[in-house]
Amino acid sequence: MAATMSWLNEPPHWSEQDGVIRVRTGLKTDFWRRTFYGYVTDNGHFYRQPVSGDFTAEVTVSAGHSALFDQAGLMLRADERTWLKTGLEVTSGAVQLSTVLTRDYSDLSVQAVPDYDGEIRLRLTRFGSAVCVHRGDQNGSWQLVRLGHLDLLETVDVGVMCCSPEREGLEVTFRDFRIGEPIPREGLESP
Repeated sequence: MAATMSWLNEPPHWSEQDGVIRVRTGLKTDFWRRTFYGYVTDNGHFYRQPVSGDFTAEVTVSAGHSALFDQAGLMLRADERTWLKTGLEVTSGAVQLSTVLTRDYSDLSVQAVPDYDGEIRLRLTRFGSAVCVHRGDQNGSWQLVRLGHLDLLETVDVGVMCCSPEREGLEVTFRDFRIGEPIPREGLESP
């Protein structure tokens, strides 16, 4: 994996060994564009590789979330104006699953994770210009979280991301990151 992956905004501390990526975030890092807050920030940490065509990416994420907007998960990026990120994020006083679709303006959706035990399994799939996010649950099935549209080139960057907009030092572990064939379209709503 390390031979084909590279950092956009390399964090100050990170390691990769035996399929486990560990990261400690830098100061005031994030990916966001315009909506509500009015600013553009593109300095979050994104460990990525180029992927052509349709795919499914999966990862298990755990992190020491404690500050507002601490986040860690998966990202798909065409460029600085067109991307999706999804993962655990501290918002509304709790760790929740957030997804941001950005088409020049970012939009945010959040979902409580009632069975959250300190880590979460995430899945991101591309079907042409459609992107979908699933979260794994404790019985091994997948729950649809978000389905959206992005204008994408044939090749995009895909990988793991983490940010800490209010501080530095969020400690994140990514396990079992993989990119493979897309799930069947018929499997979009089923385990």
